[in-house]
Amino acid sequence: MKHEPSFREDIIFALLLTPFAIILPVDAVSTAVMIGSLFVILIVELLNSAIEWTIDYVRPEQHPLAKRIKDMASAAVFLSYLNCLAIWLILLWPSNAVWHRIEDLINSWFGN
Repeated sequence: MKHEPSFREDIIFALLLTPFAIILPVDAVSTAVMIGSLFVILIVELLNSAIEWTIDYVRPEQHPLAKRIKDMASAAVFLSYLNCLAIWLILLWPSNAVWHRIEDLINSWFGN
């Protein structure tokens, strides 16, 4: 992990968003899907790192196919972020009932 700054950033991202997924007033399935989308990012980032390290080990010299392989692995990480964003947006979209539950929760906290 000390050699992978992007994985550290992904861990921080997941650690920051996981508490929100837990405390948001959504059902258990939605919470699991939201946290699962964060784990997908971590898994894909680990696979990306493994692919990059393997390519560098097997073929240390520059090769156009090696660059394409690395670019595809990085694109997979980007797609996992888009997947996470889509899931969170769908589950937290304003027309979804969660916003009414958030408003009710805030009102119960502050007594309005």
